[in-house]
Amino acid sequence: MRRQGTSRTTDRSHGKDRRRSRGAAWAALAAAGALALSGCGGGGDKKDGPPQGDGATAGQRVELPKLTGEKLEVAAVWTGPEQANFEKVLKEFEKRTGATVTFVPAQDPIVTFLGTKIAGGQPPDVALLPQVGALVSAVQNKWVQPVGPEARAQLDKNYSDGWKKLGAVDGTQYGVYYKAANKSLVWYNAKAFEAAGVQPPKTWKELLTAADTLSASGTPAVSVAGADGWTLTDWFENVYLSQAGPQKYDQLSKHQIKWTDDSVKQALTTLGELFGRKDFLAGGPSGALATEFPKSVTQTFTGGDRPAAAMVYEGDFVAVNIGQTEAKVGEDALVFPFPAVGAKAPVVSGGDVAVALKPSKGAQALLTFLASPDAAEIQARGGGFVSPNKSVDLKAYPNDIQRGIAKALIAAGDDFRFDMSDQAPAAFGGTPGAGEWKALQDFLANPSDVAGTQARLEADAAKAWGALPAATGGGN
Repeated sequence: MRRQGTSRTTDRSHGKDRRRSRGAAWAALAAAGALALSGCGGGGDKKDGPPQGDGATAGQRVELPKLTGEKLEVAAVWTGPEQANFEKVLKEFEKRTGATVTFVPAQDPIVTFLGTKIAGGQPPDVALLPQVGALVSAVQNKWVQPVGPEARAQLDKNYSDGWKKLGAVDGTQYGVYYKAANKSLVWYNAKAFEAAGVQPPKTWKELLTAADTLSASGTPAVSVAGADGWTLTDWFENVYLSQAGPQKYDQLSKHQIKWTDDSVKQALTTLGELFGRKDFLAGGPSGALATEFPKSVTQTFTGGDRPAAAMVYEGDFVAVNIGQTEAKVGEDALVFPFPAVGAKAPVVSGGDVAVALKPSKGAQALLTFLASPDAAEIQARGGGFVSPNKSVDLKAYPNDIQRGIAKALIAAGDDFRFDMSDQAPAAFGGTPGAGEWKALQDFLANPSDVAGTQARLEADAAKAWGALPAATGGGN
């Protein structure tokens, strides 16, 4: 999942009282994914999977206006199967309304891409922004339109308060969170684990032990997408949240504590226990730094019981890339929760928020559709997609693993921590070759340089936050 955020945010983590139930929320995911841990993930797919095909589910639960002759453009940073699955949603919108919708592939960072389009007088009608900071920035720049009454009605009906508030700025609803992500998952090659006699680890110590066993068996333990700096921020965030705790996580997310803090030192040192072992990484550090995210997944699930690596960390959307291989999710490709580094396993989420950039009837109609279960169920069928929409029929997901992840997300309600780098200014948390992305790539190359990494992170963070205008509050 790509991201580029640009503005200071308020605390979007929903309060101290919700922290106490975080363990229960993750326990729900662990229970839902138990089939994966026991290696019997394929059993439910044949019995209760949704009907095949690209059309909408039976029955239409949202009313849309007739837009015959209207042309819309929708921009997002999605590519490949993710884009193809979303275009099925757009085709259904065309079918119901008579409008013509064109998908516009956006470039990273999307705020820069949109700024160029708007400056040229050709903004898309709707854009999907991959993080909270981008939404706040778009509102500050007066690019986006408030959500209309029809879309708000769908939000009130289908979404928890937490997801609605993430789409609001200063109490006004501007966005619809169409796609969510559980970013605390490790996917593994079942054959490689079986060949090495390894079981899915529950703690960081057990992860290192499993990695040692796997590497000794001839299969590098982990495929790391070091060419894409955003994956490294996700590694750090999971370690940091579990080890330092939610309060420190919230403070670091807003740069209320410095990156030179001892808690950051501890997290980097811990992460270095994995990154510092060349034999643990597919291709070693240099290979990892040359590996982009899609390849990090596909090379883990090709080669039978001798793949390039036995595990790959990332969110539920990994399933889309597994679909590009011959491996089957729930059989060859299984998943376990990100191991607990501290007292509790982490729960990190992300998401894509849809916003209207033009005051048109068509743009508002599309937001209404995206806030409905009808739209989400179409994309859910393709895999690699989880909706925060609580009205989505779980049978729309293609396998038990995806259903378990989606069920746990809904059961968690407002109990989650949003991706830290997605809350940061773009210059720090969302720009390729700069800020946190670059600092963590340098750390992957030299994991022993903890102090130097901290110094670079703090210098870049201070510069990025210092360049911001006065903070604009979110919906929380």
